[in-house]
Amino acid sequence: MPETPVLSVIVHGPNTQDHLTGLLDSLDAHPLPDTEVIVAAVGAWARETAERHTPAFQVVPLPDGTSDAEARAAGAARASGRWLHFVHAKDGLPAGAPHTVTERLAELPEAVDVLLLDHVRSTWQASALPSRDGPLLARAGRADLTLDERASLLRLTPLLGTRVVRAGFWRTHERLLTTDDEPFAAYAALLLADRVACLPHPAYEDRRLRPESLPPLTAREYYALVDRYETLLDLARGRPATHAVLYTVMVRDCLRTFARGGMPDPVAREFFRRASLAALRRRPDGYQRPAGLEGIRRSLLEEGAYTRYRAFQVANRTRRAVRSAVRTRRRQAGVKVRDHQYRQALSRPVDPDLAVFSAYWDRGVACNPAAIAAKLAELAPRIHPVWVVTAKNAVLLPPGTDHVVPGTRRYWEVLARAKYLVNNVNFPGAVVKRPDAVHVQTHHGTPLKRMGLDQMQFPAAAQGMDFRALLERVDKWDYSVSANSHTTRMWERAYPARYVSLDYGYPRNDVYYTAGAQDIRAIRERLGIAPGRRAVLYAPTHRDYEAGWTPRLDLAALADRLGEDTVLLVRGHYFYAGAASPLTGLRRTGRILDVSSYDPVEELCLAADVLVTDYSSIMFDYANLDRPIVIHADDWETYRTTRGVYFDLMAEAPGPVARAQEELAEILTTDAWRDEGAAKARAAFRRRFCEYDDGRAAERVVRRVFLGQDEESLPPVLPLDARTPAPSPQEAV
Repeated sequence: MPETPVLSVIVHGPNTQDHLTGLLDSLDAHPLPDTEVIVAAVGAWARETAERHTPAFQVVPLPDGTSDAEARAAGAARASGRWLHFVHAKDGLPAGAPHTVTERLAELPEAVDVLLLDHVRSTWQASALPSRDGPLLARAGRADLTLDERASLLRLTPLLGTRVVRAGFWRTHERLLTTDDEPFAAYAALLLADRVACLPHPAYEDRRLRPESLPPLTAREYYALVDRYETLLDLARGRPATHAVLYTVMVRDCLRTFARGGMPDPVAREFFRRASLAALRRRPDGYQRPAGLEGIRRSLLEEGAYTRYRAFQVANRTRRAVRSAVRTRRRQAGVKVRDHQYRQALSRPVDPDLAVFSAYWDRGVACNPAAIAAKLAELAPRIHPVWVVTAKNAVLLPPGTDHVVPGTRRYWEVLARAKYLVNNVNFPGAVVKRPDAVHVQTHHGTPLKRMGLDQMQFPAAAQGMDFRALLERVDKWDYSVSANSHTTRMWERAYPARYVSLDYGYPRNDVYYTAGAQDIRAIRERLGIAPGRRAVLYAPTHRDYEAGWTPRLDLAALADRLGEDTVLLVRGHYFYAGAASPLTGLRRTGRILDVSSYDPVEELCLAADVLVTDYSSIMFDYANLDRPIVIHADDWETYRTTRGVYFDLMAEAPGPVARAQEELAEILTTDAWRDEGAAKARAAFRRRFCEYDDGRAAERVVRRVFLGQDEESLPPVLPLDARTPAPSPQEAV
């Protein structure tokens, strides 16, 4: 890189929904000799992500809560380039964009302060959609010009990332340009520049986050939009053409914001009043309103006619409402009695002492919901739990378990009236989220494989999924339970919504710290494992590219290699429950036990001396026991390609990795499964993935969600080194 780079790309902000990872990876893949990259990383996740790219990029670590303006300023203070390009961490740069930008910059005379770029837009549904700015930039041509010569440039989308600014210009006007109101900074850069130039080529990616994943705007933020334009119009004073275009932009933006809705009525009235005053006060001399509906809207705004404007909106929505009513009638043509019963139940008050629990698509009392329900009975016995369980599994419930079967009258009644709804998957889409009800999503594992929206790129995993319906269910979550920072971050990107993450640990893993030697002996006795025998738990995961479960190991041959002193506990994935077991005939002399139907799985983990798995999330839970884990990954490349993964398990495994059965047998018949190398790998894995699990996760969830206690009063998470896992089976003898 030359001593003075042409361009400083200043990436700034937090790693929102993990978008920073892709941005930095793309920049690192195509390094440029005349460009420097500075990452003003806000928060630990952004810092960790950025530091993976040092020394190629400079990293400026900033604490959580640092504003975008402060982050931009911190990055600019480190920049040495002649031009500055501010790129928000949530956004992107198309391939080759910095090179295209630097080539254009090399053509510009010293008088140019700002280079305007075209951009593409991306949402959770689509990528690289063309902007409406391209034609406007193309009409401006390649010659540099003043804004007054081409005031229509103020109609460009106000993105600071599409303004590449000369470093000296930025520092001269830093006070005005360093603001958290990015559209203000984007407009101000144009208004303050002596001359501008255009690049009608997409060189920026504006990534639009789901509005449902962002905090709702406050009254102050709505009112600030009007203040923004008043200040900008002050900057345009004495420039008639520029003032007229900016005025039009202001009125259109105010009306669009008002029409979008979401404001409580008092806020809407005040916003309309302020916008009306600004429209009157700032109206240019001789300004002519447009004809048609837009002219009517502006007339009503200038009159401050809030009530009449609302009536005008209602009238214009009639056609859409009629079409919607037709669709609704079609949907309701097959309405059943139970829907009517559900609606009736929804009209009754929420029962503050009723909680509904479900796990694994109504399989029974299990997983995180079961652990929460047990702690709830201890700490808040006034709250009555009701489990949703299929008719087939209802006979397996513990005696005295109050339950409902899906589709019955009482099922819809309890779903309608319960204050608390707790699930480790999702309740059906038909379940209404009442304002005073609390939905808790506990999940059922730490993600190695791609989940939620991240499955969209993997057809085998996404087959048959309705992602819009998925997000509608996610939007009902109030809380999402997490076992570690990795999980919290991956849920943020896979399920973008406004829920609160409860970084408390997985309640189902509490038992790994509370079980004693007597408990472990009792479990092994139930399983028929003789004292002193080594128990190997083999728990493979589901594969989206396979129709059924075929063990990837010759279990009989493996059992023979392991000898009489080892028993294999084989657990198929729950997706295959009810299918014919491929283990039939292998149960010889108690050396192979089919435990696919044994619940809870936590007891199998407590009974095992070592876990053998492939890509199952059971590895993350089992690591809490600090016992050996061996990975059997004969199809890693296929699994990674078809399912998608969040990290390279082969590089960050919790123990030795076998790529074939012979390797696995060699590991298990020597000390490799528990040697120093295995212990070292397991320790690193535990530090990363057993972050919050300490035996008190269920208590924290119950106290926060059901008892309403604040974070400060909850039991703190014990440091990893201060925790004592349940004793090993050999210690429990």
